[in-house]
Amino acid sequence: MYGGRGRGLRPPRRHVFGADGCQSAGSILKRRDTGLREAGRNRSSAGSPRGAHASSCFRSEAATGSAAVVSPPFPLPVATNKGQGPWYRFRLLRGVRATLQHFWMAALRRTLQVASRAAGTRRASAGSLAGSCLADRCLWDKLHAQPRPGRVPTFDWFFGYEEAQGLLLPLLQGAQVARPLRVLDVGCGTSSLSVGLYAKCPHPVDVLGVDFSPVAVAHMNNILEGGQGQTPLCPGHPASRLRFMQADAQNLEPVASGSFHLVLDKGTWDAVARGGLPGAYQLLSECLRVLSPQGTLIQFSDEDPDVRLPCLEQGSPGWSVTVQEMGPFRGITYFAYLVQGSH
Repeated sequence: MYGGRGRGLRPPRRHVFGADGCQSAGSILKRRDTGLREAGRNRSSAGSPRGAHASSCFRSEAATGSAAVVSPPFPLPVATNKGQGPWYRFRLLRGVRATLQHFWMAALRRTLQVASRAAGTRRASAGSLAGSCLADRCLWDKLHAQPRPGRVPTFDWFFGYEEAQGLLLPLLQGAQVARPLRVLDVGCGTSSLSVGLYAKCPHPVDVLGVDFSPVAVAHMNNILEGGQGQTPLCPGHPASRLRFMQADAQNLEPVASGSFHLVLDKGTWDAVARGGLPGAYQLLSECLRVLSPQGTLIQFSDEDPDVRLPCLEQGSPGWSVTVQEMGPFRGITYFAYLVQGSH
């Protein structure tokens, strides 16, 4: 467990150059063009007319910025020249090779420029789509309505119950409150978190999952009741309960204040914060309102502690804020942010 600002918990991110993770095309082409220009200048300084012609060709192309029409960097020897021995053939082959290399570099430059523009357009479109999805309830409904491959009934952002149980079970076991413990999963979606707590937790729990998508709530109720050929869920403890309710996590009016011992937020802050921090602070305020004074709010995220901790400290005065590293799961490190009252 780490406190404070959590600096140094996460390895530095790798900087990606160019489009789609490739090294920058500009730097590659610049190095190769520079090498060819140097060769042209050396031949020109030695009094070679061919070198002067090659240098002028490169200057012409650099000025126009066009790779569609290029002149050969070396004038090809005329085939009618007779009396030339092996040296003539060698110079002929060298000129042909240089010409082909020049055309190849021009085609490569054009291809990489087009690929870079296309990749930039794809990244901009993906960012715009992600922002709209995280704020639009209708798009979430469409996402939750999509068929799931392999007959897997749930879908998890970040990770599922199996990865989180190592943190959750000790908290539930050590809670000094009346049983069953009341657990709220805000923005539950179709995650396995609440389902796993109900079906696999050996301690008695009363779990309520809330989401603003009616499609997600209907799907989770269907899983609970064993619809569409699924086996009905059985509780891990005879006293455990599981319910789902449609509600906005930023306005939990149907939920009484101080009524839950554990509030879980797996990616909900991340989604709401895309629309602005005021909405994220409203979400945090509602979570703390329904949390008992001795309870714990856990936010699961991949966001760096340097970003998340100051927000939680500002939005939850009087509460203890700590962070615990989780994973890596499938090569990614996650964080559990714990906001706790007095125990």
